[in-house]
Amino acid sequence: MNKKIINALITWAIPLVIWFTPAPEGLADGAWKLFGFYLAAIVGLVLKPFPAPVAVLSAIGASALFLNNPKEVLSGYASTTTWLIFAAFSISVAFVKTGLGRRIAYHMIDAFGHTTLRLGYVTALLDGIISPATPSNTARCGGIVFPIMNSVAKSLGSEPGETANKVGRYLMTNTYMVTKVTSLLFLTAMAPNALAADYFKKILGLSIDWVTWAVALFVPGLILLLITPFVTYALNKPELKEIDNKKIAREGLAELGPVSTGEKVLIAIFFLSLLGWALPSILGMVGIKFKLDATAVALVAMVSCYMFGAIKWEDALQNKGGWNTLIWFGGILGLSGALTKADFFIWLAKVLEAQMNFGHHEMLALIVIAVLSVAVRYLFASGSAYIAAMVPVFFTVGKVAGIDPWTLGLVIFMTNAFGGAVTHFGGGPGPIIFGEGYNEVRQWWVTGAVIAVLGLVVTLGFGPIWWSIVGLI
Repeated sequence: MNKKIINALITWAIPLVIWFTPAPEGLADGAWKLFGFYLAAIVGLVLKPFPAPVAVLSAIGASALFLNNPKEVLSGYASTTTWLIFAAFSISVAFVKTGLGRRIAYHMIDAFGHTTLRLGYVTALLDGIISPATPSNTARCGGIVFPIMNSVAKSLGSEPGETANKVGRYLMTNTYMVTKVTSLLFLTAMAPNALAADYFKKILGLSIDWVTWAVALFVPGLILLLITPFVTYALNKPELKEIDNKKIAREGLAELGPVSTGEKVLIAIFFLSLLGWALPSILGMVGIKFKLDATAVALVAMVSCYMFGAIKWEDALQNKGGWNTLIWFGGILGLSGALTKADFFIWLAKVLEAQMNFGHHEMLALIVIAVLSVAVRYLFASGSAYIAAMVPVFFTVGKVAGIDPWTLGLVIFMTNAFGGAVTHFGGGPGPIIFGEGYNEVRQWWVTGAVIAVLGLVVTLGFGPIWWSIVGLI
């Protein structure tokens, strides 16, 4: 039987079995049946019998039909978080379409990239600079950074096969490892971050905005970002150490031509967006109360990209990643929101509290959860599926164990991102880069495992110190 058919049958069987199974003690029958549809959506995201939007919409449709709750399960599409991510997707399309991302890269190569190791740091810097406005790390890495680094490798005589280790193997591995780190730096650097933030509010009762996320993860994220290119270099030592960066940059910039009007418009929009997201916190430091919704800023930035010609509406229609995310993301938010209203997570916390006991060893519980958070990423080919399936569980277990909620949330935010480094299928950019043929599975997995371990050390070692300094814990 076809694998997709088998996966579809497994997905459909879940709500059917739960529907005819008595609800556990302490949980309302309606909440239990709703959980069946939610679980089917999660399994659909993991097994992928259908595209992610179809899997989630099927669960929403079934829930609306059989539980008569369309308003509740569709509420995620009215969420400001959903529209913040969708708007940021449009800005990320502009970085690709206008060529601004490539132009920034070639200027950095010209200034800093005269050795292979320095080129690895140029990759990290480029990815980090554009990450606040690119919630699809697949688009950021696969559409901007990877094509540039791939062309650099080929221009230096490094091709898949016998010459892969000349420079290409390192550049490709580093490109992926770096994007898994930059994905944790900002709320808008990876779409699943916003989903994790939503669970943070629903389960732990705390809200985190764009600025608080950036401040909280800046130091531990920067430390890990500085480590990653060097560690990847040490584990994948290229044969070529010195490169003619001036020639590469000159040829790349010549191909791009003069700075276009669209690029100039996008530069202004990008910096004004960052200012808009940060302004309330900046003014708050000097005692001025000022509210400016992050989603409102993103929506204005998105519309400005269309109105002032950075991109066209036709580009938006072709933005499959943005539309796909809008559908599945809003659907998951709606289903999880309905579960929250049905007190499902409160019930789950009581059940886990009765079954698990860390005593008063909160730090031990945090370490166990952090390690498990990274370890289970071997099973997930998507950060979105991982967050939807595992983050509610980890948050609930941590809450029951008495872990400080800010510490718990920030650790999970970080481990989800760099945890995806452990395999070549741990995130969307992985198959794109690995498929180019420079890398071997063993070499990739060893590098990813080392990066993940270092990520845990940085997260648990430096994270709490910094969070204490900035007053979060």
